Amino acid sequence: MNQPRATTPESTRLGLLVGDGIGHEIVPATQRVVDTAMSAVGAPPIEWVELPVGLEAIAAHGSPIPEQTLEALGDLDAWVLGPHDSAAYPQAFRGQLTPGGTIRKRFDLFANIRPARAFAGVRSTVPAMDLVIVRENTEGFYADRNMHTGSGEFMPTPDVALAVAVFTRQACERIAHTAFELASRRRRRVTVVHKANVLALTTGLFRDVCLEVGEQYPGVEVRTEHVDAMAAHLVRRGAEFDVVVTENMFGDILSDLAGELSGSLGIAPSINASQTQAMAQASHGAAPDIAGRNRANPTALMLSAAMLLDWLSGKRESDVLARAAERIRGAIVHTLAAGVATADLGGLASTAEFTETVDARILRW
Repeated sequence: MNQPRATTPESTRLGLLVGDGIGHEIVPATQRVVDTAMSAVGAPPIEWVELPVGLEAIAAHGSPIPEQTLEALGDLDAWVLGPHDSAAYPQAFRGQLTPGGTIRKRFDLFANIRPARAFAGVRSTVPAMDLVIVRENTEGFYADRNMHTGSGEFMPTPDVALAVAVFTRQACERIAHTAFELASRRRRRVTVVHKANVLALTTGLFRDVCLEVGEQYPGVEVRTEHVDAMAAHLVRRGAEFDVVVTENMFGDILSDLAGELSGSLGIAPSINASQTQAMAQASHGAAPDIAGRNRANPTALMLSAAMLLDWLSGKRESDVLARAAERIRGAIVHTLAAGVATADLGGLASTAEFTETVDARILRW
């Protein structure tokens, strides 16, 4: 017998990592709209736990991602991470994993979910785009992620540089299941992106395992594409795609392309997730050139936080957080459609003005 979906509000503890650059503006803006949405749906207020990360953490704790921060994250429901400016860190830290990379590796956040959606009021190359790129987040061609210790990139001599790509059946299977389960809730189409005509063993394994997993989802249509062809298809007919699943580096490149085609990386959200934990993180960087000038676009991080609420809602089988997430998305959609936008989208609104408008629309949603 099916049990009814739980609706009893449950308290939520979220880690808040401000980061660097515009993080000091867009993270508080995101916190504000999440709090408003939770109140609007009658949910208990979020218990925010702010933790040190980035340049301020280096100054206070001698590390951009202190061990005490990592330990605290493990006790929380999920986390919101602001952007980091690793290029501005002291030289000793520049060759290390970024704070986000360290968190992903520590907690095995294997799925990077990156939607690309066009919005009314935002000029777009592909106005009807509405897809999600599901990116395997732990191995593939990214040398800083595919080894337990050290890097998969090395130089045996000063004149020779080598890189090791890692593909395992286990990692391919779990990201494939993530993609097919997501597609089952959307338009029921998955595109597997690979380069097996050249990288036959590595991306060939990825392709083949995804196809094997797809057989377990008979209601979902599956197609395959080479990564170079996929880049062209996104430009010419990006509106035709639903869920795209691919390895780490291909996913990083294609999701940035899709974000720009849909309007801007400033509106491109993402979450990094495992089966038990998740982190909201905008796809863009710290933009130090505009930091502190009240010009930053908080849209991507706000939408990332909405994705995080949806993820928690599914984990808890409760619709309260999902309703809060929908209010945030709806308020942003209507705000952009009304022509209220920050300078990167061609608008005149400051960060504060955009946030105030979204916040007010959440209450009227």
